[in-house]
Formats: sequence, structure tokens, C-alpha cells
Amino acid sequence: MVNHNKMGLLGAISYIIGNIIGSGIFITPTSIIECTNSVGLSLSIWIVAAIISMVGALIYVELGTSIRKSGADFAYICYVKWYPIAVAFMFVGCILIYPATTAIQSETFAEYIIKGLKIQFAEPYQNYLAKKLIAFSLIWLLMFLNFFSVKTFVQRFQILASIAKLVATAIVIGTGFYFLIFKAETGNLQNMFHNSTWKPGKLVTALFAGLYSYDGWDILNFGAEEIDNPRRTMPLAIIIGMTIVAIIYLAINLSYFVVLTVPQFEASDAVAVSLAQAKLGEFQYVMPFFISILLIGSLNSTMFAASRYLHAAARHGNLPSFISCTNKCHDSPRAALFVHIILAMGFSFAGNLEQLISYVAFAQWSQRAFTMLALLYIRFWHLPVHPNAMRTPIILPILFFINCVGLVGVTIGQNFSDAAVGIGIIIGGFLVFFIFMWDRALPSREWYRRNASVANEKIAIVFQVLFNGMIDLGGDEEESEENVKSSSVIANEKISTGVYDNIAMDRFSLASAIDVDSKKKF
Repeated sequence: MVNHNKMGLLGAISYIIGNIIGSGIFITPTSIIECTNSVGLSLSIWIVAAIISMVGALIYVELGTSIRKSGADFAYICYVKWYPIAVAFMFVGCILIYPATTAIQSETFAEYIIKGLKIQFAEPYQNYLAKKLIAFSLIWLLMFLNFFSVKTFVQRFQILASIAKLVATAIVIGTGFYFLIFKAETGNLQNMFHNSTWKPGKLVTALFAGLYSYDGWDILNFGAEEIDNPRRTMPLAIIIGMTIVAIIYLAINLSYFVVLTVPQFEASDAVAVSLAQAKLGEFQYVMPFFISILLIGSLNSTMFAASRYLHAAARHGNLPSFISCTNKCHDSPRAALFVHIILAMGFSFAGNLEQLISYVAFAQWSQRAFTMLALLYIRFWHLPVHPNAMRTPIILPILFFINCVGLVGVTIGQNFSDAAVGIGIIIGGFLVFFIFMWDRALPSREWYRRNASVANEKIAIVFQVLFNGMIDLGGDEEESEENVKSSSVIANEKISTGVYDNIAMDRFSLASAIDVDSKKKF
């Protein structure tokens, strides 16, 4: 009997498609072609990234149906009681993944705005400064809007951003296929693998960029209990949804290549605008603004999720509690928003878009490697899981683990400078746990507890005055268990309103994933 109060197959497919297709497809194509240097190899990277993402999504369905807690990777690693690893990657998410993603999206927004306004600069440094000023102006504006108008702004603007997403993708695909079918422009598709670059480091960087665009495939993990017959619905939804996404992505890239040569593609800072300039006449001026609206929606989603992630970590004692300062009138985690924006601005100076994507991807796939180890540990040591859990063939998590390790290992060997940022922050996360949270380290010293409490209290007072808020601390075991329920409800509400885009959904409900026995160390 069908339960009409639960999500069916079509609903699950729509969530996957809507969550994945976003800003990534307008950010990463240039990075991929720069690394591959040919049409055929570039399209092959998009196909391989789709297959890897589909396998990962199926494995995460097993995790989501086996461990019915919100928090994704954090919850799964906590389940096997690898708390130092869980906290280290929580730290990576707060300090690297979300801020770098915000930097990527804001920098891309600046690129499209400059292209749309047709601004020309005499010197390269003027272009650099203009991009920074536009990007920083946008994220500060969004921060203040989220200070005061969270519900109104987020929900209304996401509708506009979703429309812009549909229009922009339709224009790109429609233009490319019109000239392919009716004008027979196939010159750029001849000798598709000519001049390909086969260096492992370059291929992994390209693959990271493709995987970044497909990110968000684990969205169903956050609503497994709300899906009708999840053992059947979730795998089918992933196979169908990911196939549709892959077809759309291939169609968009094929459209780019019909219109633009590889050198034109590589020289473009905003490839969708370059396509519009080449073939759309006066309509070209509309295209960058559609994509800019889409990017603002994606950026706002990332900031929304990132601030809640920071707030939850601080609320439960995994970060200093002054970061949990919240304005109760507007229900806005203002301190967390401010900290996130400062970190994002710092990362905007850490490299170009390709490097920033590599930082994010390296950290994410390192975390997923440990998540696969946790799943294999559960399987081989027969840890108890939910009785209605879906099980994938054991070869899939093994192959996915090998893939994660391979991506991480090649990056370390070929692009160590990019990997070093992620490695440094992961090590920093371990140090935070073992120095500030482990019972036998500083928390066991009376002088540390006394001085840390005084310092945290003084900073908290400053933040409360500055942000007109109150420090929000987690409660006891009963409250923590209630948070598991409430955060699941909140996450499902956000899914239903389409608030999230790409990785913005990945680690929303950290608070509910933290073990109820954890103690506040800060």
C-alpha cells in the first residue's frame, strides 16, 4: 500500500536533479578543458565523474539507511567511535570546505558580472582588484541580509535562482544543438582526442572539477525515513536521477564545443558568456545576469548551511562557544556567519578557482575515504545497523575506497602544493581534538579550564554586544536526542523548499550527529 505522506520515486529523482544541477556546471568546464586539452578527453572526464558519483551515491544510501542519523560523514564516522577523525573532518568542513566553496562561487559571480557589464581594464591588477571588490561586496551584502531576513530572503530568492538555473541551461543546450543539427557545425568535434594531456596530476585535477559539479548526490541521506519503500526507491532514484544529470552535463559541454574551439574555451573566464557572445547576438547581454542570479542563489545556500554547521559545532562544544552567538529575534547565527565570511575572504587569496576547487575536493575525498573505511569496518565486524538497511555488493565500497585513496594519493604525488593545504587543516583538526578536547590533554589541567573559560567568556561578551545576540549552548542528553528529531525535520523542510544547492546540503545537521555522551571542552 502506498503511503501518500511519503516521498515517491518521482519526488526523490527531482530532489537529486535539483540539488546537483547548480553553479558547478558554469564554474568547472574551463578547468577541465585546461587540464585535458581536448574535446574527447574532457567529455570522458564528465562521464567518469558521473559513474563515480553514482556509485558513491548508492553506497551512501546504504549508510543512510543503516545509520539513521543526520550529519552524513560526521555521523557515520562517529558511529564507529572514531571521534578524533570525525572532529578533524568537522574542523576541515568549518575551516576549509565551506569557506573555499563560498570563495569559488563569489569569485565566479564577479567573473560573470564583469563579462556582463563588458568592463575592460588596462592592467591585470585592476581586473584582479575589481573581482575581489565585487566578490566581497556580494558576500557582505548576503551576510547582512541573512542577519535580518533569513526566511523571507532565502525562500523567495531561491525561487528566482531556480528559474535562472533552468533558463541558463536551456539557453546553452538549445544554442549548441541548434547549430549542431540545423547548421551542421561539427568542425570542433573532429579528431576529438587530438592533443590530449594524459598526465596523472592533470587528469585527477580535471576529475576533481567534474566531481565538484556532481556533488550533492547524497541528498537522499537526509530524508531516508521520509521516502516510501527506500530499499527500492532510493537506488532507482539515484540511477535515474544521476543518468539525467550526466546527460544534461554532457549536452551542455557538447554545446560549448560546437560553438567554441579548445583555445577559445581555455581563454574564457566565463564560458557560457563566450558562447552567448559568439552566437546569440543582442541576447548575449542577458546570459551573464541569468548565471549571476543562479550563483547568488548557490552562494546564499552555501552561506546558510555553513553558518548552521559552524553554529552547531560551537553549540555542542567542538568549537569555542562564542561562535554560537545567535540573534533570537531573527533566529540568525550572526557570529557563525561573520566567522564564515572572514574565512571565505581569506581563502579567496589562496589561489585561483582551479586551486580552490582542488582544495575542496581533496578534503572531501579524504573524508569519504575514511567514511568508506567506517562502512567496511561495520560490515566486517558486523556492527548492528537498522534492520531495514539496504546493502550494496561489498565490492562497491571497496572499489569506491580505492578510488578515494587513488584521487587523494595522486594529488599528493603530483600536486602536493594543493594537497598541502588540505593536509595541514586535517592535521590541525587532529591537534584541536587531542589538545583541546581529549580528557588527558589540556582539559585535565585546572589552570587551562579556568583561563580558557575566562577568555571564552570575555570574547562571548564582545560578540553578544557586537551581534546583539545570546550564546546558544547545547543541552543534556535529552535535549541532544531531541535535536536529532528536530534537525531531521528542519533538514527535510529545507529540502522541500529547495534551499540547498550542490554541497551546501552535505553537512547541514551536524548538531544531531554528535554523540550524546560528548562533553563540552571549550
